[in-house]
Amino acid sequence: SAAVLQSIEDGLKQAEANPSVKAVMICGDNGKFSAGADIQGFSAPTRPSDALGYIISLIERSEKPVVAAIEGIALGGGLEVALGCHYRVAHVKARMGLPEVTLGLIPGAEGTQRLPRLIGVPDALDIITTGRHISAIEALKLGLVDEVVEENTTAAAIRLANKV
Repeated sequence: SAAVLQSIEDGLKQAEANPSVKAVMICGDNGKFSAGADIQGFSAPTRPSDALGYIISLIERSEKPVVAAIEGIALGGGLEVALGCHYRVAHVKARMGLPEVTLGLIPGAEGTQRLPRLIGVPDALDIITTGRHISAIEALKLGLVDEVVEENTTAAAIRLANKV
């Protein structure tokens, strides 16, 4: 939603401006990362900062490491947000994918560019064109996530952020 995108933008800008902040973690609420973009918001955004791609580019360009703590699901725009992060930690029960293709939509926030760069073209094409969800374990094997944990994902993401 526009409110979530605005919160991410505000948080990133605050972190970048604060010299005591060494890294940023992005997580969802109530055990879910993100089910993706609000389909109602697919009409033209009223300003560039309302666009998901703009926010993901801000994440990607951050001078401070940004770690995604993926719990539950990271689908569509949610996975694209995670792809913009520098590191990704997933709970063992997490599932990821770009299912919008099943609605006849191509992922629109550069997930079709970032995913192949991260895991290679053949595996990325499979995920992009089928819309299938992959498990955290498969995501780790493919190189989509850096770590899979059975414990508290946000705590693991903070540990990773402290390491990097």
